[in-house]
Amino acid sequence: MGNSRVTVREIARLAGVSVATVSRVSNGTGQVSEEMRRRVLEAIEKHGYRPDHLGRALAARRHGALGLVFPGLSGPYFTELIQGFESEAVPARASVHILCTHLREDSDDQVLEMARRVDGVAVIGGTISEPALLRLAELVPVVVLAGRGPETVPSVSVDNAPAMTRLTRHLLVDHGLRRLVFVGSPDGSPDVSERWAGFLAAHRESGVTPPAEPVRVAMQQPDGVLAAEQLFRDPTTAPDAVVCANDEIALGALVGALGRGLRVPEDVVITGFDDAPMAALVTPPLTTVRQPVRDLAAEAARLILSAVDAPGGPAPDSIVLPTEFVVRRSCGCATEPPTGGTGK
Repeated sequence: MGNSRVTVREIARLAGVSVATVSRVSNGTGQVSEEMRRRVLEAIEKHGYRPDHLGRALAARRHGALGLVFPGLSGPYFTELIQGFESEAVPARASVHILCTHLREDSDDQVLEMARRVDGVAVIGGTISEPALLRLAELVPVVVLAGRGPETVPSVSVDNAPAMTRLTRHLLVDHGLRRLVFVGSPDGSPDVSERWAGFLAAHRESGVTPPAEPVRVAMQQPDGVLAAEQLFRDPTTAPDAVVCANDEIALGALVGALGRGLRVPEDVVITGFDDAPMAALVTPPLTTVRQPVRDLAAEAARLILSAVDAPGGPAPDSIVLPTEFVVRRSCGCATEPPTGGTGK
């Protein structure tokens, strides 16, 4: 029978190793040198140490939980992220704790407090400050999701700038449009900042002067409606195309344009980014960029779980996932071959 009075700290002291090393040996996880393993096993055998469930959890700093830090939960984008994250966390028997900062001034403190209750954290890019992100990475494994952080913190993102460059070039070159506006705020959002940069790059490559500034709005459908009201108030200055930072804005802009009696794409082109489910269902369906939202979060969860299972290992490499340009009728392209024939 095991000796319940012997603690993991005493075994660590007797073996001359850390508590974490005793935990790795007793649980069979992580990397331990043969010499350390032998010393730990001898101490365990000699003193009859048998760790209980709680002791193992405390020694390994395992809570059986992972954290997700979002600025908010509005819209289908965050729902997809949660489902992707859970697709890896649940099979690993880890619960998911979600913290929505809502851009509060104490966001940094909230996230650092969360680190006491979870084994690792995925943080949406731009949600907390860089100093807080670095401090968080000292406490638990951290992955920046949908953005990039410091070089020492791994991230999982998509090729935002090249994807937006391709979409914008399609409008400038293939359709010959000239008056394009970008709707979305790059401030505080790595994703939107990269998409704005891709929008500008396409103008430079095409020799077209871009707008000096984006139309800064939030990322939800009502914000797209408000943007449309602003853009189409004066027909003499209305744009040829509205390039939106995400599909939510684009759907709102579509509603706003149609509500003012405009035809899409005959009078104005509207495009999005994400390929949310509604993008293919509206009339006209949205030309957009499909990003693998669930895969983004699943990859982040996998990186965190790997780091938790092998503490002290090298930091994983950052991952950039590819996107797909999806052409539909809102940009003026015919998505189906023309019907024709001899008739009867």
